[in-house]
Amino acid sequence: MIGCEPARADSLRCGELVRQAAARLEAISDTPKLDAELLVAHAAGATRSAVIAFPERALDMDAARRLDALIERRAAGEPLAYLVGEKEFYSLALAVSPAVLVPRPETEHLVDAALARLANVERPSVLDLGTGSGALALAIKHERRDAIVVGADASADALTIARANGERLGLEVEWLESDWFAALAGRTFDCIVCNPPYLASDDPHFARLGFEPRAALDGGPDGLYAIRRVLADAPAHLDAGGVLILEHGYTQQDAIIALAARCGLAVLDAGRDLEGRPRYVVLGAARR
Repeated sequence: MIGCEPARADSLRCGELVRQAAARLEAISDTPKLDAELLVAHAAGATRSAVIAFPERALDMDAARRLDALIERRAAGEPLAYLVGEKEFYSLALAVSPAVLVPRPETEHLVDAALARLANVERPSVLDLGTGSGALALAIKHERRDAIVVGADASADALTIARANGERLGLEVEWLESDWFAALAGRTFDCIVCNPPYLASDDPHFARLGFEPRAALDGGPDGLYAIRRVLADAPAHLDAGGVLILEHGYTQQDAIIALAARCGLAVLDAGRDLEGRPRYVVLGAARR
């Protein structure tokens, strides 16, 4: 048994439900079959692998009704992660809700960059600025258990989710309510990671991002409002040799490099996302 009961009708069999759901979701999802399998599994209280392994099993009527409601919401554009309540990030299962941005695969590159920079630093101090679900803070802490990690966010609701993720995963992180660096006066770090809002307010992508918190996405008229704030204040919060690792939109790298230079920061490295587009920069104090 996988959370599905013996089949009573072909229409309730898990395999057929996956097929029907995938067909319904083709217009909204780049991965309709995966979405369908995960939604059927969630409705059934089963795992995706169990749904795949036992397509002949059937949902009971209550589970079938839950599935119908989930498919309706997904077809309307609601992120899959909000429907199933979690998203995997750097091999960690993180609880998410509409209070936080759904962690993206491209943001995992910031973890890789941070770990590389901290490889030879003992007990490194790390700040995840604008932590949301706690994804970056928790991934770094999971890989570097000796690190002293702070996750800061202006949203109390986001911090509630981040804190719960940390407790569930058994990872000790200091969670701090802060409007960017406002509550961090006098504190410095070996590494600051930040995935700030960087979409322009009129970006057409907002049409399909309406379920996610706009404050975590909207970077003002040119998409650089939050980035300017972070770049201006970051130098005062970096230890000697410390770095700021900043995610950005794929058209913004040149503008950010210019802004960073005005703030006394130099580009130490620049990275691309899974599609080969410019996606983040590693910044350190410019040489005088």
